[in-house]
Amino acid sequence: MRETELANRLEQAVCAVVRGQEATVRKVLSCMFAGGHVLLEDYPGTGKTTLAKAIAKSISGADFKRVQFTPDLLPSDILGVSVLDPRTQEFRFHHGPVFTDILLADEINRASPRTQSALLEAMGERQVTVEGVCYDLDGLFFVIATQNPVEFRGTYPLPEAQMDRFAMQCGLGYVSAEQEAGILADQAESHPVHSLRPVLSREEILEISAASRKIRFSAELRQYAVALVAGTRGIPEVQLAASPRASLSLMKISQVISLFEGREFVTPEVIQSVAVDVIAHRLVLAPESKYSGLNARMIVEDILEKTTVPV
Repeated sequence: MRETELANRLEQAVCAVVRGQEATVRKVLSCMFAGGHVLLEDYPGTGKTTLAKAIAKSISGADFKRVQFTPDLLPSDILGVSVLDPRTQEFRFHHGPVFTDILLADEINRASPRTQSALLEAMGERQVTVEGVCYDLDGLFFVIATQNPVEFRGTYPLPEAQMDRFAMQCGLGYVSAEQEAGILADQAESHPVHSLRPVLSREEILEISAASRKIRFSAELRQYAVALVAGTRGIPEVQLAASPRASLSLMKISQVISLFEGREFVTPEVIQSVAVDVIAHRLVLAPESKYSGLNARMIVEDILEKTTVPV
């Protein structure tokens, strides 16, 4: 299938720069093709920003913007602002960095909740409302947000509504000693991301997205996906469960993963491989659960074990 070949070409280009992270690279690209957004949470220096840059540089015709989130960042710094033109005495809207194809929201949890919330409408509805005027975000709009663990000083936990806007939350983690030695060799003279050349066009990205929506997702699998998400509801350990948005993300990302594998249909194993990353970050645990050592990922893994798999 042509779209599978294109998707794998992009994946190989990014993996040539981001060593030892093949599984995470595929998940992040799947979010983009599925029309969602991804949150990368991990310790500093693990390659989160490099991954975002590598994806942007591998796509020709795609506009890329980066916003470094800081405590003094304002919503207008992201969305844009109207400025008075002294010649015409009229206000002109200056578009902010959110008007782009790929937006890197670097260290998003270092900004105040007010500024974080400025992205809610853009991520959820692909539009921005400023001073009563609605502006559409056309075509490819993909947010890659990075954050350090919330225990680090100078950070603000993301609001629950903001977390729900991310189709998936992934972590990179530390690579093996052998892979780290390879990273040192790659960067002996210059960073490999600077030598990256586009391997796909913006139009081909949209073509892959359209093709993924045609991957067969049977009625039995729809029931299975809904059962996994519904399993987070009504249990005492969870204060805020996953919404239907989680079910939609689970279906769309599973379709893209299947396209990567060259399949014309989704299997239960594909759903299981992404379920934790798609569902867990949306949950808010009851206070007593946090102190008992339980976390959201453990809860979703337990639901996976208990839910009947369609044959």
